Amino acid sequence: MMEIDNLYKDALGLLQQLISIPSFSREEDKTADAIESFLQSKNITTNRLLNNVWATNKYFDKSKPAILLNSHHDTVRPSKQYTRYPFKADIEDGKLYGLGSNDAGGCLVSLITTFIHFYHQQNLQYNIILAATAEEEISGKNGIELLLKDETFINTTSSLQTPFRAGAAWCAIVGEPTLMNMAVAEKGLLVLDCTAHGRAGHAAREEGDNAIYKALKDIDWVKNYRFDKVSELIGPNKMSVTIINAGSQHNVIPSECKFTVDVRVNELYSFEEVLSIIKQNVQSEVVPRSLRLRSTNISLDHPLVKAGIELGRTYYGSPTTSDKALMPFPALKMGPGDSARSHSADEFIFVDEIKNGIELYIELLNKILV
Repeated sequence: MMEIDNLYKDALGLLQQLISIPSFSREEDKTADAIESFLQSKNITTNRLLNNVWATNKYFDKSKPAILLNSHHDTVRPSKQYTRYPFKADIEDGKLYGLGSNDAGGCLVSLITTFIHFYHQQNLQYNIILAATAEEEISGKNGIELLLKDETFINTTSSLQTPFRAGAAWCAIVGEPTLMNMAVAEKGLLVLDCTAHGRAGHAAREEGDNAIYKALKDIDWVKNYRFDKVSELIGPNKMSVTIINAGSQHNVIPSECKFTVDVRVNELYSFEEVLSIIKQNVQSEVVPRSLRLRSTNISLDHPLVKAGIELGRTYYGSPTTSDKALMPFPALKMGPGDSARSHSADEFIFVDEIKNGIELYIELLNKILV
């Protein structure tokens, strides 16, 4: 109990420090510095790739598989509705306020202190790798995706028998606010840039071919179409038009109308299938921004999930996308805090959630590591 109390105090102090440092996506260098310094103060050897900080347990054994403990230290920018200073980590009525406190600072510091708990232990069944990564909030390519492709990281961490590129022995806990329940599946994210093409003309005469009207027909289809296959864990695919741009001035028929569609894809469809269905039903040109953030799931028979169930944690499918989508091995999304608070004004996490998160992470890993 004394050790948990000390870990909790360290976690709380680190989180307050991180909140005080602006760490918007692609601008996380100062929080990376702070995380490195914190780990080094615990006599842990750290590695760094851009703004990604990582470390392995002291008695790393390449003959064993590995568990990756990962969360991110970048944040979104504060909304204009904030009534508090977003970089001041005040604690009031059991709540720790501040930008990034809930998403995903509480998860990150809980995983860091869990890593410290196991760092010196010998004869573990798995290696443990900690990665505090960047650019999660923008699904950037210089975060976990870059780290997993880095030769130094691969050569240091990959098992001699089952390198992580094969995905055979690796698994991960991805720290995101889930109330410490288990997000075993996650919808993929497909962002589509669509362009309806028409012909310019004078608005006062019967000239031109209005691209806005063409786009509206396609937008109506997006609004009303329902995909056939519905996942038991994460429900149906969901499409939302989120941006529309057209026109240059009031008296010119627009020749082009651009709109953006946010598509959340369940595990029963590939991105290629979804794209084919959309392209068959709309007139507009459809271009996906990326095919990287695909739907993921982890088997209910996986040791991590079975251990969580034994501890009374529930499992569910998540509608939001995280860095779990970029991992070529099974990953469980789980962490203290509540997703409903993420990106909200006056963001907070309950301090008890951090302590409970550390305790549950340690209990979970004890079931498969020791």
